[in-house]
Formats: sequence, C-alpha cells, structure tokens
Amino acid sequence: QVQLVESGGGLVQAGGSLKLSCAASGSSISYYAMGWFRQAPGEDREFVGAISRGGGYTAYADSVKGRFTVSRNNDKNTVSLEMNSLKPEDTAVYYCAAQTGSRSEVIVTTKQYNYWGQGTQVTVSS
Repeated sequence: QVQLVESGGGLVQAGGSLKLSCAASGSSISYYAMGWFRQAPGEDREFVGAISRGGGYTAYADSVKGRFTVSRNNDKNTVSLEMNSLKPEDTAVYYCAAQTGSRSEVIVTTKQYNYWGQGTQVTVSS
C-alpha cells in the first residue's frame, strides 16, 4: 500500500509559479497511475492533471491546460505538479492520488483513486 505526502504549497501572487511535489512511500509508484486534484472551500474536489504509470501519457483539466504540467520520477518515487501563470481561482487544497492501472492508462476521476495524500494549500493573491 502506498502512502503519499504533498509539499510545496504556499502563498503566491497572481501570475507567479509554484511546484508541488508528492513523495510516495510503502510501494514503488511505478505500479500506479498518478493524479492531482484540488478542492476549494465549499466546492467538490476536481481533477487537475494526471499521468500514466510510465509517464508517457498525461491529461489536464481545461482550466489548467497550458499552464500546469504533471511529471513523475519513478526512480525517486515522486510526482510533481508545476504550476505557472497562477490565477486567484487556482486557490485550493491540492491533493496527490495514486491508483494501480495499465502502463498507458490515465485516470481522471476521483472515484477511481484509492490512495490519497493529506493535501497542501495553494493560495493565489490578486
């Protein structure tokens, strides 16, 4: 069973950048498709980006496409979310998630993920 811990959140001005990291333990992430989600106060948790086990396939929410990039380093057992051109509407708690899948599978729905981190707060000021 994999455990996930996110880091890298913080306060940033609109137009700025942040890079979130998700460190896994207990199992190699090479067995897992990985995803990033976010949840703003009073809102449902929503999909941000995801990457396949092998790293060859990615998917993004329309709201972040072209600004956010998901990457993974299976040797270091980490997944990252690089966020550029941040907007106030990007403010949320960001969660890393893992789920076993085929090598090319990209998982974009919350219900399909069984393993979650505790989240890291990202606040974008205007």
